[in-house]
Amino acid sequence: MEGNCFSQRVILVTLLLLIVATLLEGQGTRAHVLKSSPSVLIDGPNTEKTAPPNQVLRGYEVIDDAKTQLESTCPGVVSCADILALAARDSVVEAGGATWAVPTGRRDGRVSLASNAGNLPGFRDTIDVQKQKFSAKGLDTQDLVTLVGGHTIGTTACQFFSYRLYNFTSTGPDPSINPSFVSQLQALCPKNGDGSRKIELDTGSATRFDNSFFANLRDGKGILESDQRLWTDDSTKTFVQRFLGIGGLLGLMFNVEFGKSMVKMSNIEVKTGTAGEIRKVCSKVN
Repeated sequence: MEGNCFSQRVILVTLLLLIVATLLEGQGTRAHVLKSSPSVLIDGPNTEKTAPPNQVLRGYEVIDDAKTQLESTCPGVVSCADILALAARDSVVEAGGATWAVPTGRRDGRVSLASNAGNLPGFRDTIDVQKQKFSAKGLDTQDLVTLVGGHTIGTTACQFFSYRLYNFTSTGPDPSINPSFVSQLQALCPKNGDGSRKIELDTGSATRFDNSFFANLRDGKGILESDQRLWTDDSTKTFVQRFLGIGGLLGLMFNVEFGKSMVKMSNIEVKTGTAGEIRKVCSKVN
């Protein structure tokens, strides 16, 4: 299907999808790391798109444009779920990451409920809560660390972490933040400032897909509280260290493991055969 239906022009459109919409950005990754069905694309009251964790997502029009072009080339063949999966892979490659084989043939769901967002990872979640949410979807601790590593590209907003910078404890900022980094973040996100201001999740390397995100966690420069906890919790710290190639531990190649975990994630509650449908327009059911 990928070879027959995806013309070069359409492939370029899907390549741009995550670069423009930053599906792997801050809350975007947290919100969608446990999803494979594009139910978040559906418009309407009380749909997943309206849930608070999803309100920072952008770029829906790019997805709709890709779908329109695909429907004109091979109508009723390529699902919105497959568009997202292929675009995620191609965008990682475009940012310097390794490629991986994307299983296709998914179909789209017909239900989208804002209440489902309650099961998504949150920026304040403890490691235990994060592991529980991943485990419920068949993903293990290594998958958790690997997929959160997708924060090596993209941004988040001040509103999701500025609470760490002011009166986090009785003595001041979150002590897990490198003291020299606190003032830098405070300058970017002043107290009572613009909560929607975008901040790089991987300081110094937000447009490159690499393992520098993990180096920032080691150095106390994780932006989201849930991210920094990957370093402060022993059960996840080991995987961060292995991605960094710290001596004495069996190393892991982030580029390779990310593709493996993405394939596992894309198979969560996947619809095939006669289940679901192939939407004509990604923002609404047929």
